[in-house]
Amino acid sequence: MKSPRRTTLCLMFIVIYSSKATLNWNSESTIHPLSLHEQELAGEESLRQKPAVATKSPAAEEYTVNIEISFENASFLDPVKAYLNSLSFPIQGNNTDQIADIVSINVTTVCRLAGNEIWCSCETGYGWPRERCLHNLTCQEHDVFLPGHQCSCLKELPPKGPFCELQEDVTLNMRVRLNVGFQEDLMNTSSALYRSYKTDLETAFRKGYGILPGFKGVTVTGFKSGSVIVTYELQTTAPSLDLIHKANERVVQSLNQTYRMDENSFQAFNDDIKLSVTPEIIFEGDTVSLVCENDILSSNVSWRYKEQELEIQNSSRFSIYTAIFNMTSVSKLTIHNITLGDAGEYVCKLILDIFEYESKKKIDVMPIQILASEEMKVMCDNNPVSVSCCSDSNIDWIKTEWKQEGNINISGSPEIQIDSVCSKYVFRVDRTQCPSGSSGTTVVYTCEFISGYGARGSADTKVTFTSVANLTITPDPISVSEGQNFSIKCISDVSNYDEVYWNTSAGIKIHQRFYTTRRYPNGAESVLTVKTSTREWNGTYHCIFRYENSYSIATKDVTVHPLPLELNIMVDPLEATVSCRGSHHIKCCIEEDGDYKVTFQIGSLSLPAAKEVKEKQVCYKHNFNANSVSWCSKTVDVFCHFTNAVNNSVWSPSMKLNLVPGENITCQDPVLGVGEPGKVTQKLCQFSNIPRRPGSPVGGIITYKCVGSQWEEKRNDCISAPINSLLQLAKALVKSPSQDEKLPTYLKNLSISIDKVEHEISSSPGSLGAVINILDLLSTVPTQVNSEMMMHVLSTVNVILGKPILNTWKVLQQQRTNQSSQLLHSVERFSQALWSGDSPPLSFSQTNVQMSSMVIKSPENLKTYQQKFVFSDSDLWGNVVIDKSHLENLQPDSSVVTMAFPTLHAILAKDFQENNFAESLVMTTTVSHNITMPFRISMTFKNSSPSGGETKCVFWNFSLANNTGGWDSSGCYAEEGDGDNVTCICDHLTSFSILMSADTPDPSSLLGILLDIISYVGVGFSILSLAACLVVEAVVWKSVTKNRTSYMRHTCIVNIAASLLIANTWFIVVAAIQDNRYILFKTACVAATFFIHFFYLSVFFWMLTLGLMLFYRLVFILHETSRSIQKAIAFCLGYGCPLAISVITLAATQPREVYTRKNVCWLNWEDTKALLAFAIPALIIVVVNITITVVVITKILRPSVGDKPCKQEKSSLFQISKSIGVLTPLLGLTWGFGLTTVFPGTNLAFHIIFAILNVFQGLFILLFGCLWDLKVQEALLSRFSLSRWSSQHSKSTSLGSSTPVFSMSSPISRRFNNLFGKTGTYNVSTPETTSSSVENSSSAYSLLN
Repeated sequence: MKSPRRTTLCLMFIVIYSSKATLNWNSESTIHPLSLHEQELAGEESLRQKPAVATKSPAAEEYTVNIEISFENASFLDPVKAYLNSLSFPIQGNNTDQIADIVSINVTTVCRLAGNEIWCSCETGYGWPRERCLHNLTCQEHDVFLPGHQCSCLKELPPKGPFCELQEDVTLNMRVRLNVGFQEDLMNTSSALYRSYKTDLETAFRKGYGILPGFKGVTVTGFKSGSVIVTYELQTTAPSLDLIHKANERVVQSLNQTYRMDENSFQAFNDDIKLSVTPEIIFEGDTVSLVCENDILSSNVSWRYKEQELEIQNSSRFSIYTAIFNMTSVSKLTIHNITLGDAGEYVCKLILDIFEYESKKKIDVMPIQILASEEMKVMCDNNPVSVSCCSDSNIDWIKTEWKQEGNINISGSPEIQIDSVCSKYVFRVDRTQCPSGSSGTTVVYTCEFISGYGARGSADTKVTFTSVANLTITPDPISVSEGQNFSIKCISDVSNYDEVYWNTSAGIKIHQRFYTTRRYPNGAESVLTVKTSTREWNGTYHCIFRYENSYSIATKDVTVHPLPLELNIMVDPLEATVSCRGSHHIKCCIEEDGDYKVTFQIGSLSLPAAKEVKEKQVCYKHNFNANSVSWCSKTVDVFCHFTNAVNNSVWSPSMKLNLVPGENITCQDPVLGVGEPGKVTQKLCQFSNIPRRPGSPVGGIITYKCVGSQWEEKRNDCISAPINSLLQLAKALVKSPSQDEKLPTYLKNLSISIDKVEHEISSSPGSLGAVINILDLLSTVPTQVNSEMMMHVLSTVNVILGKPILNTWKVLQQQRTNQSSQLLHSVERFSQALWSGDSPPLSFSQTNVQMSSMVIKSPENLKTYQQKFVFSDSDLWGNVVIDKSHLENLQPDSSVVTMAFPTLHAILAKDFQENNFAESLVMTTTVSHNITMPFRISMTFKNSSPSGGETKCVFWNFSLANNTGGWDSSGCYAEEGDGDNVTCICDHLTSFSILMSADTPDPSSLLGILLDIISYVGVGFSILSLAACLVVEAVVWKSVTKNRTSYMRHTCIVNIAASLLIANTWFIVVAAIQDNRYILFKTACVAATFFIHFFYLSVFFWMLTLGLMLFYRLVFILHETSRSIQKAIAFCLGYGCPLAISVITLAATQPREVYTRKNVCWLNWEDTKALLAFAIPALIIVVVNITITVVVITKILRPSVGDKPCKQEKSSLFQISKSIGVLTPLLGLTWGFGLTTVFPGTNLAFHIIFAILNVFQGLFILLFGCLWDLKVQEALLSRFSLSRWSSQHSKSTSLGSSTPVFSMSSPISRRFNNLFGKTGTYNVSTPETTSSSVENSSSAYSLLN
């Protein structure tokens, strides 16, 4: 505070008066304020009562007296203060009557002269009243006060004069660290250690902090780990920072040194800081401000996000501004575009010296959710349409915006609803705004709400604009005759629709097999195609495009004129013999009369026809006279030609007339005609002599043979009249436009009729075949079969599989028809189409067929599929189990259906090896949807012949035997049973010997186990051998490839070893993708087969390259080719040819999924013979290489005239042929044995020999292609510290005792040479390269070595 004039000292002393005296003090102030005018103030005293007025009381009372002293000389100030500080209290009064003690004297205010002003400041422990502080000025301080308790300038004098007041008590929360180990007892307040620490520390604290003005006490509140952290509370008035530091030093000095207190670790804490957040309710996207305010004048402020314990720094989303104004420290943290992840507790911390001020605030961020319809479909009909959106929070939105994005512009106007958090966007759209080309276009409308603090919330609504389709249908009138085809094209100008279908005029939907629909960018079309029209197609047809509840319809009338179908024209005879001098009656019959013009045509000759009506049948006849034609001894074809009213026509099936001279005719019959001995003729059953009921024409064909002078019945395929009628109805049904509606009724009638005519079926193979054909035709119709329809089908099957009809089945088997396979296929198609809906799973049980099913509803309620079938009449039983883990892979609402047949085994064809099958059930399991994951089925059969030999599990493969069906054992194997039953697992297997074997050995057999052991052990050993070969070649490469021929020879060996190594590695991959006996990954299996095929072929083609190079070096001695050209040719032959063969094989077979076998990752044999793409090239190369080897050896031993190779050259060329001469037969022998395993019934020994030879090919290449090489041996010896011996050895003229066993000078080689008429020793030396002849010798040597 500024005050003019002189130095003034204001002091206060406290006096305690005894109760023995009575004092009357005036309660008014006796202190006069310091004059601010130019007057002298000297020696004036005043006395002021501080807390109370003295009254008569027995208790002593305390009074505070303020004294103001002015000095002319400022130098008197310090001695007075020193004197006052030297006094000892209390000071007793001198008058014995006056009982008063002075307990303390403290200087409160000091005023000094400063120019024309006097500066007044407060002494330690005193301060100006805070309500008088002036915050917009900064004045000099006499001392630095405790942060937050200083006041520099006054805006006006205090009411009682320029006197500083005693500061209020403050409680400081402090802590200090002891550099000693922390003990758990310090956490226990009742422990001796805790009490000892607390006592010692509080004593030291009191000694140290006792110097603080207004010191009240200090209390230890606890201990924390981290060395030892002592927390304590200090109660005092506001001291200066200097006094706090001095007190801290005294504490350290007063404490026992064993506590090792860290004098730099004193800290004080306070939460007296204001932290505010704007806005109060925070939404995602808001800009949020956190303001931290304190009257501590410090800019050392930091912000921290407590959730991550990270200090916040200025960035694109966070900004911090700190400043001091109006005697207040302000720090502002701004969070831009706040997110949900920013929610949590924020901490503002201000630090000044040892004091830390901290405030925390937790903020919550609420998400903004705008609710709107995700999709809308709008018809372009000029009706008002609105799109709306609403906020789920009651926020004071300041603005709402609507935007649109799409290929067409459909604008509208927003409507904001008052007192609502919703907004609406209204628009109208007509056909001009969304023309046909834009129909189906989607426009995205976005509504965005914006708050006052920057939060934005939006939602999209996809609006699809569609126009009512304008349909254009085939304009020309459609008029056809029966049997002809027609099509109707219906074109829409919009491409957006929900459904397209065709109806008849009666409202019956056309089966979807008759029409196709395609969608284009600017439209769509649907084409109704009828390949064979019948009278049922006569009428009006509606093409219907539906979009939601809007329908666009186009109609077309179709006129179908009567005309017999070719298949419905019955001719007689089918074939007949006519004497050149005789005649024969010919006729064509139809079931319904019509206005037709009919003629008989023989080539260009037209013959008239006479009409004859008999009941419902209409026949056209002509008596053909052979004399009317000019040719004889010739076969002529006769046709009936029907022409209707619109001049459309149809030809009947041909009638063959064999014109013969007549001398050899022995058989004559008025119905069958004439015939020569051995002549076979066929006749429609209804025109033959077989008895039949009137009005019910039979069907089928009967075959006769002329034996002696009589026609004898050779084969009877006649169909009874009732069944023939059912067959004709079935043929008409599959051509009918309303076949879906007719099928349930037909199946019911079929079941009833078949049950009635069972005796006719049992005596007529033709009738039985007709029933099978009916089921085959009908099984192609339905997309869904309900339970009732399925029961009718099974009832029909139960009849035709009955034991009374088994003899009839045997007749069909003798005729080698595939109708048993056809029946099984038909029943499977019906079962795959079974749909139970909400009905319980269907179960059916009859004498000859039983069925059980299950519907997959949800994965949570799945259980293992278990079905058991017992046929007591046949004494057969079986069960099917599918684990629920495999059912989980099926689509929801899939049906699993199993049917069991006790008699079907007797009528299905035998397998390709003509093995007899034990009497057992045939069980068929189907799934309504395609299976994409591995699917295993366990089936247990009663074994009716436990001692009948080896049991083999098979399944019926419809694709075998040119799609006529046959038994196939791949994919299924038998488990060991208890003798009375056999369990078959539908699974897949693998074995090494199946490389070329079309017949895979049973993996559970001794052969399968033995082959597995040989395969896996051998492959591992082969891989190690090949790796060793590559390592050896890498080590000796520079030593053995010093010239062109040697380089190419070792290049071939390296590529042979590398190719075989990669092929063997792919076999390991095959083992990984096959789970025991089932291929887990079909795509990976195809890839593995391709690479195995490619790299095995590469082995052989590199062997061929090696042989051709030997042949080239021997035959073209004087011809030189550069290394780069030889290398290019070698790689093209070694990898190009195998790649071409492999790719062609894959491209030719994989589209039909017959590239690999069903159960093994190797080339297919049964379906495509793809295995030959490996076997044929491999065996041809073996033959070529052996031939080259023979030619080379012959040429060396018997040179031609003019060819005079030296001894060294003979030796080198001979050694060149050793590798080929040994490796080629070994490889050829290996794959020769492999070829034998392709054929069924291969002996066990061939499988084992092939496996052994195949897996040890790597060892053969290491020994005979690499280590047998003398130069390689020398390089290895030189490499491994035998360089001297190796050098001498290579230059020696005689190898002596160290000659390898395969060298040309060894005893073995000498005996081998003697076979060719040669004796002596061939020495190997390193030739010089100074002449061409020597270079040729060197090349020959390197080719071998």
